Amino acid sequence: MSIAVYVAVMAGVTYLIRMLPLTLFRSKIKSRFLRSFLHYIPYTVLSAMTFPAIFYSTGNTITAAIGTIAALITAFFGLPLIVVALAAAGTALLAGFFI
Repeated sequence: MSIAVYVAVMAGVTYLIRMLPLTLFRSKIKSRFLRSFLHYIPYTVLSAMTFPAIFYSTGNTITAAIGTIAALITAFFGLPLIVVALAAAGTALLAGFFI
């Protein structure tokens, strides 16, 4: 299958996800549960797409897990994103030398 088809499908899905709430919900949503649900959807989808890729990125799930732990710790302390990414990559690289 051509990469253009993949890009077209992703563009269509992205457009539908953004367009449907605007057309279905014309007035302000008053339900706290539904507003909270819609607020957390992007974070949930991003996590669901990212975490499997993280554990297959290094070719070794142990080094990937060590890098993930380093990223979670640095993110917990509120460090900038570039520091989190470099700490995760560096830790995974160092772990790869010893494992």
